[in-house]
Amino acid sequence: MAEDDPKHGMGEPDYEKDDPDRETLTTNSGEPVPDNQNSRSAGPEGPLLMEDYHYFEKMAQFNREEIPERIVHAKGGGAFGTFTVTNDVLSDYTMADFLTEEGKETDMVARFSTVAGSRGAPDTVRDPRGFALKFYTEEGNWDMVGNNTPVFFIRDASKFSDFIHTQKEVPKNGLNDPTPQWDFWSLSPESLHQITTLYSERGIPASWRTMNGYSSHTLSLYNDEGERYWVHFQFKTDQGIENLDPDEATRLAGENPHYHREDLWEAIEEGNYPTWTLKVQIMPEEEAEEVDYNPFDITRVWPHDDYPLVEVGKMELNENPDNFFQDIEESAFSPAHTVPGIAHSPDKMLQGRIPSYDDAHRYRIGTNFENIPVNRPKNAEVNNYHQNGTLRSDGNNDGGPNYEPNSFGGPVEKPEVEQPPLRIEGDADRYEAAERIDNFKQPGDMFRDVMDDEQKEHLMDNFADDMEPVDEEIQQRQLEHFYKADPRWGRGVADRLGIDIEEAIDGELLALDDEEVAHAPVVAELLD
Repeated sequence: MAEDDPKHGMGEPDYEKDDPDRETLTTNSGEPVPDNQNSRSAGPEGPLLMEDYHYFEKMAQFNREEIPERIVHAKGGGAFGTFTVTNDVLSDYTMADFLTEEGKETDMVARFSTVAGSRGAPDTVRDPRGFALKFYTEEGNWDMVGNNTPVFFIRDASKFSDFIHTQKEVPKNGLNDPTPQWDFWSLSPESLHQITTLYSERGIPASWRTMNGYSSHTLSLYNDEGERYWVHFQFKTDQGIENLDPDEATRLAGENPHYHREDLWEAIEEGNYPTWTLKVQIMPEEEAEEVDYNPFDITRVWPHDDYPLVEVGKMELNENPDNFFQDIEESAFSPAHTVPGIAHSPDKMLQGRIPSYDDAHRYRIGTNFENIPVNRPKNAEVNNYHQNGTLRSDGNNDGGPNYEPNSFGGPVEKPEVEQPPLRIEGDADRYEAAERIDNFKQPGDMFRDVMDDEQKEHLMDNFADDMEPVDEEIQQRQLEHFYKADPRWGRGVADRLGIDIEEAIDGELLALDDEEVAHAPVVAELLD
């Protein structure tokens, strides 16, 4: 450890991945890890493979790091409400009637949260907000486990635990230090789109009521004819987007760490029920291979000009919890929980989350966490052959058969709700960025086309303020990402940090004019 660097306790940065003096990364059993950045998948854009033991070990270990609070999204709050279909536009796309039958009302519960902080952390920090919804449909619970941003920091689930570690206190002394997160982001350029949103004015919502919610992942819909469509779900706040400036957020954090929780509670108590309009983007299955970007990449958005938003329904939160612990803290959301008509996609982050979330819930709450009232389906029967375990309180199958197939009248499968086959091609391997990957185009478009001059200045101020304590080598590495997205952006942050941009940027890149570096703007409504 460097004598002059007592805070993050890792010494001076020197990223040489091929340094022979660095120890080999291994699994817990000592097996060398060939690739810690990319999961094994069926083809460059295909789903993940169960054989990737290293990933599952990382996530199983990660899910058990802390007790009893959630590892991520520990601090939050929520309420109950209803979802009502206002526009039947999805009947041709899905058999999920809670999304198609105009006027149909479905009970649901929502939980909002910050990502990085502990259960006692203040609400008004700069951080993405979790936007988790559970719909109690007639065919089981559908959970949409998203955020208030349409993109995310990484595109491969294998990097998730490493990323979250950078958002927590450093191991040496339990203090906060921006060095790990900027070191990670500067070495993971796919994070640029998300951190652009995070350090923009939308990085600190004024309340949970005044922010949007996104599935972020590409999901799929399928109908009775066995046709599949790719879909993005977006819940647009009807209260209007409102945000806090950093100084006000800091003041509120000191005065009331539960500011957002209190705001939602009081609004509902006063009868000022917040609402969101659900809109979707739909892409026919075959078009996924034709667009010039990977539509399953969670660091990218679909241009609205190509896939316009269509209104589906209205979500209203109108009932506060009777018992915060029972109704909100014990609520458990998982992207694995779908219903007939809704399915997943080859998104590598989504594929990694499917087994991980329920694993975390079984560890945090107990094997039978879905028997807890807030997690139990309201409008559908639960029939299976699971038995025993902690929190078993539903009769334990009443002594009936605990195996299948059986000759004693036990529940059987329902083949007609099976989703269509997912076309897969490609060798089982670990794949780095594929041909349709561009880490800089959409963040650059957002900087040029979405932000006005004042918002650009605030963005660059926010980046510089947070990066100021970080080692200059890491600062320069990150400045190159900004510069590749838009040279004005890179120069603006460099000036604020007192860094000569020519020392941070490769000479060949500097030799190009701004228009040659920056991509042509195409998206003007990324966060509309």
